[in-house]
Amino acid sequence: MIHSIGRRKRSLARIYLKIGNGLITVNSKKLYQYFPEYLHKKILYPIEVVEKLNQFDIDVKVFGGGYSGQADAIRLAISRALCQVDIKYRSKLKSEGLLTRDPREVERKKFGQKKARKKYQFSKR
Repeated sequence: MIHSIGRRKRSLARIYLKIGNGLITVNSKKLYQYFPEYLHKKILYPIEVVEKLNQFDIDVKVFGGGYSGQADAIRLAISRALCQVDIKYRSKLKSEGLLTRDPREVERKKFGQKKARKKYQFSKR
């Protein structure tokens, strides 16, 4: 069993990957029950790249953020775990950009302003 962590925005995903028959559970639910349809391909993409679809069982614990951030966190964790399974997968995953952690975070709100960058309207008179 291989343990890996992935992060994106405010989301953190811990995965446990083992040889199996393709069962993916997210927070004790099946992948197809937890995430909307359009995110399934995004999450399974690293497994498709290494051509090992339906050969690993993955148990995911994810929290924080929204669906999209959680999906990206899971994708990064799966990519990192696959590198631990076989070092040959690393070059394929790296060329697809799946091993890069997206560093973008929400900028904090500053005092005296409406949001991080938006200011209150200035009135000269």
